[in-house]
Amino acid sequence: MPQIELSAGTIAYSDTGGGGPVIVLLHGLLMDASLWDEVTADLSPGHRCVVPTLPLGAHTQAIKPGADLSLPGIAKLVAEFLDRLGLDDVTLVGNDTGGAVVQLLAADGAPRIGRVVLASCDAFGNFPPGLTGRTLALAGKLPPPLFSLAMQQMRLRPLRRLPVAFGWLTKRGDAATARWIRPVLTQPEIRRDTARMLRSVFADKRLLLRTAEALPAFDRPALVVWAADDRVMPPEHGRRLATLLPNARLFEIPDSYTLIPLDQPAQLAEAIRKFTSF
Repeated sequence: MPQIELSAGTIAYSDTGGGGPVIVLLHGLLMDASLWDEVTADLSPGHRCVVPTLPLGAHTQAIKPGADLSLPGIAKLVAEFLDRLGLDDVTLVGNDTGGAVVQLLAADGAPRIGRVVLASCDAFGNFPPGLTGRTLALAGKLPPPLFSLAMQQMRLRPLRRLPVAFGWLTKRGDAATARWIRPVLTQPEIRRDTARMLRSVFADKRLLLRTAEALPAFDRPALVVWAADDRVMPPEHGRRLATLLPNARLFEIPDSYTLIPLDQPAQLAEAIRKFTSF
């Protein structure tokens, strides 16, 4: 994967290249760019798909010690990433906590963004999101030895499939979740980054409530895609976001939990394809 040196450190990313419309896709906590592999494979014949691995716990290179790992800090890192790659008129797509980052950038009026797609993501007061998010927020407050012990338990599939872990995030993606947790299990520096990131990301629990107040000012096209079976991100939040954004449409996808790119990648890719063709 190509890499780019940003103010926070080295970021790896995938880039399908090509001259089509640019789509940048953001993942959530304890995930990496591979969340989007099937979606980008579907979209890449007609689009340039760029997917960074953000420092959210599944990255493999440690971030600089003083880097801002709060959610606004991650949003600034994404804006820097777009600037450094010179990407304009971007369709910015976010799933899970990646969607919270998209909301922050939309609320800030980021000039390089032409459209946004919010796919089953943190919103309003659901932050930390659901049982999974609250468990991660608590884990980030543990002393380092206990945090390491809590993460090591994720080696076991029955524990990964619990509602407090990935069990309510994906119906079909256990192989991906097992891969995502390897860095935090095997690299002490990534465990340190992850614990600090979790404390920073969830430090301001009202952040997305304030962000929602600014979303009506984002008048560019928006697509809200929600998993109909979501047990972590309430489907009514998708409907509220579609109402708040003045130029938005709503699409619900059946038979999927939060991580639609794993559970229903073809349906999500088709929704994005149709959205970018208007």
